[in-house]
Amino acid sequence: MTAESRDAELGPVAAEIVAHYESADEAGRLDTGLGRLERERTRRLVERFMSPPPGVVLDVGGGAGVHAIWLAGLGYEVHLSDPVARHVEQAKENAAESGSPLASAVVGHAGDLDHGDGTADAVLAFGPLYHLPDPADRSRALQEAARVLRAGGWFFGAAISRFTSLVNALREGLLDDTTFLSIVDGDLDTGHHRNPSPDRDFFTTAYVHRPDELATEVGAAGFDDVQIIAVEGVAWAVDDFDARWADRRSRDELLRLVERTETEPALLGASTHLLAVGRKPQ
Repeated sequence: MTAESRDAELGPVAAEIVAHYESADEAGRLDTGLGRLERERTRRLVERFMSPPPGVVLDVGGGAGVHAIWLAGLGYEVHLSDPVARHVEQAKENAAESGSPLASAVVGHAGDLDHGDGTADAVLAFGPLYHLPDPADRSRALQEAARVLRAGGWFFGAAISRFTSLVNALREGLLDDTTFLSIVDGDLDTGHHRNPSPDRDFFTTAYVHRPDELATEVGAAGFDDVQIIAVEGVAWAVDDFDARWADRRSRDELLRLVERTETEPALLGASTHLLAVGRKPQ
């Protein structure tokens, strides 16, 4: 199969998504602002469910390796793939600098994983579920994750909430920005996030999930005991987040309250990111 026919069959990642990440600082996104909460919460949730090392982890859509390198440092055998070549090179460089080498880092598609059946103990998908707007492509990515997992293996899939653009409009003073408000309406109406002004930092093409919809998609791929967990919860409402995060006591209290409400149905959609956790049947 040629590269062109393979991409046509799989439904390639949209060119504007690749272009966005070729210029955006995804490598440093989780080092500032609320990104630090996203990183900490994601890691705590992964550690809560995963068996301790050793084990094989596939980080699908792993970006510049933020989570992959962390897991490699804990003693897991980590294989990273990402559709953006820049990310893969950054992951290799960052892993080499950290002293926690990755088992592999390749350009790849979530719908066609280069691993055998039942060879992974866990799959992280912290990008594919929102950067594959076509439900058939998301389904294929989920089925691929299920295929490569051993019986009892864990799946972790990140999603962006349907209401994230609305939250951002309120938080960032964008209620008078007609361009951004059109994005908010599009998200609410269809779940398809489109940025008509790529020169403005309004993210890129994505699908934004309702919590129940995310659970249905992951369950349909054959995963058991699917849980949908708020990553940041409503912590975005904290005005002085940087100061509170810098203070250990305030940070611990913030994390405690987010964890306490992480599965509260009435608040799930208010979290900017959601984490779907499921297990391949034994």
